Amino acid sequence: MARILYFAYLVDKLGRAQEDLALPDSAREVRGLLAHLRTRGGVWEKALSEDKVQVLVNKQFSTLGTTISDTDVIAIVSSSPG
Repeated sequence: MARILYFAYLVDKLGRAQEDLALPDSAREVRGLLAHLRTRGGVWEKALSEDKVQVLVNKQFSTLGTTISDTDVIAIVSSSPG
């Protein structure tokens, strides 16, 4: 399972600082992971918009096309309070 870490405003908005997640086949890139998490609806949809977060994979800044796997540590940082 991938370890997902949430930082900044996301901790308060999403009500958690981390979770372990088995990545579905649709989430093998950062873009797909964010889309998958947004399917939870509500605050997840707004808070994890691609233009509102920065993502690090194994402590390295990533792009939306960065490949991810179940062994990665993925940090999602809010880049804006909204």
